[in-house]
Amino acid sequence: MKILLADGIDIEYETFGVSTDPSVLLVMGLGAQLIHWDASFCEQIAASGKYVIRFDNRDSGLSSKCEGRKVDLEALLTAFFVGGDLPKVPYTLSDMANDAFGLLDALGIEKAHVVGASLGGMIAQTMAIERPNRLLSLTSMMSMTGNPDNFEIDDEAFTLLLTPSPSSRSDYIEHAAAYEVWSSKKYFDLKRAKQVAAVTYDRSNYPDGVVRQLAAAVASGSREAELELLEIPTLVIHGRDDRLIGPSSGFRTAELIPGSSLLLLSDMGHDLPRQLWPMIIGALEVHFDCSGKFDVC
Repeated sequence: MKILLADGIDIEYETFGVSTDPSVLLVMGLGAQLIHWDASFCEQIAASGKYVIRFDNRDSGLSSKCEGRKVDLEALLTAFFVGGDLPKVPYTLSDMANDAFGLLDALGIEKAHVVGASLGGMIAQTMAIERPNRLLSLTSMMSMTGNPDNFEIDDEAFTLLLTPSPSSRSDYIEHAAAYEVWSSKKYFDLKRAKQVAAVTYDRSNYPDGVVRQLAAAVASGSREAELELLEIPTLVIHGRDDRLIGPSSGFRTAELIPGSSLLLLSDMGHDLPRQLWPMIIGALEVHFDCSGKFDVC
């Protein structure tokens, strides 16, 4: 595991595979860490001849923390859902996208397939909009366009999203049971969820970063007009069982991006259950290999 200074931010990252193979950058979601891209998941993608990079976004994991920078989350959410002026935020999705580009620069990678999950999907979309020449392809998983009019969230999931995680290790691990609310119902494994929570807590428990990352997403606004202009091979993956970012957001994303493909999985919630990896990884491999070769694929 290494740390590079990317765009003024220390970024923690890991790689899988051979650096001379086409690169795949995995961008994780709100408050999540690089370990939430399971190592076996990364290894399976690398085995198909790809150089896979997973990393911690700023304000999460072992990357730089924006200590002491406050957010008026209530005012932000009011402006997002009701309207009005947005309060200032410490950083935006554009800044987080620049972190990712900085990491690619530091690794000497000119272009990459970019795969983002949830908030990571929003960052990946921003990367595609702002520097399309740096992407071989875009994959937006369980994400949204930033338009509140096309955002579907379950009330129980929204409440959980805004509930601070417990500060003690034991309570944090027990709290993992609550994530069943937005996980794939058919595949939720409480024992596994608690194991992941324990590793997550021990590696870096930093709830302040979650608030700032959420603020970045809210303050960055809608990307819909820009998404309609994209000319990048795009795959949208979403679950019908997603209660945090409902499937209508996936439909909307695919509807807007010209020529995009949509993989809608009936049993998938707001997670990446191992049982669905064959379909997800298979779709990614086809997407990567067909990018720029639509006449063949």
